[in-house]
Amino acid sequence: MVHLAPGDPALVMLGEHASKDAVDALNEQMGLNKPLLEQYYIFITQAMQGNFGISTISGEPVMDEFLERFPATVELSLVALSFATIAGLFAGIVSAVKRYSIFDYASMTTALAGVSMPVFWLGLMLIYLFSVELNWLPVSGRLGYEFDIDEVTGLFLIDSILMNDYEAFWDTVKHLILPAIALGTIPMAIIARMTRASMIEVMKEDYVRTAKAKGCTKSQVILIHALKNALMPVITVIGLMLGTLFAGAILTETTFSWPGIGKWLVNAVNQRDFPIIQSTTLIIAIIFVAVNLIVDLLYAVINPKIRLS
Repeated sequence: MVHLAPGDPALVMLGEHASKDAVDALNEQMGLNKPLLEQYYIFITQAMQGNFGISTISGEPVMDEFLERFPATVELSLVALSFATIAGLFAGIVSAVKRYSIFDYASMTTALAGVSMPVFWLGLMLIYLFSVELNWLPVSGRLGYEFDIDEVTGLFLIDSILMNDYEAFWDTVKHLILPAIALGTIPMAIIARMTRASMIEVMKEDYVRTAKAKGCTKSQVILIHALKNALMPVITVIGLMLGTLFAGAILTETTFSWPGIGKWLVNAVNQRDFPIIQSTTLIIAIIFVAVNLIVDLLYAVINPKIRLS
């Protein structure tokens, strides 16, 4: 599909005024003049050996550049998922317990709006309100220029704590707030709606009525007996959301100039850097499958019936 897009990587590298002979020679050197199936076969064969190719623009190994930027995407995705999970579970549980209340209608309306809002539009509105108008939070980037962190893990929240630099930690938090909210709003809305539906279904079960009859407090019934069983479908959604966040961070990272794989991939598309596009797509797909496998294995931890069978 990328090959169908207008533009020539060799022409991008050499410039618009390059001669046709020079462009053809560079295409031959990079193997871009070969049939697409042959190019794909070469790519997959090398990828299975751990070689994801060389960037046509930077000349650096794709995997090296990916690993350099991936921690930024991981940090943003995990913070966004944490926000989405905490807020979504809270809204879903309270909405189920206080069904048809004002809170229920308000939270589900908010969830519907959250699912409907494009990420880039929400990001721009957050920047306009909290950065431009109120000047509370930074517009873009991952850390202020006045801070210098030794990247041990690549996760600035952890690295700043390891350095005992709590000013850098707080600055990292401030840079994370807006992109995490923008990225986590849609997953939050989905988790809230799923939690509500699952909790309502579970609250009708006999074991919940038995727990009430035994004299359990309302919080015990909700948190111990109902929530644990209601979490099964919710965990599936959370697992899918984590994989989706790694891919969906592209729009958020571009909007907030976040130096992760999303922004890197957008630049690669604009520059027709085929090795980066192909490799990143493949790696994200592998991560998505791995996350879902982990979620399936977690079922046995949460539900003893699955473990015993």
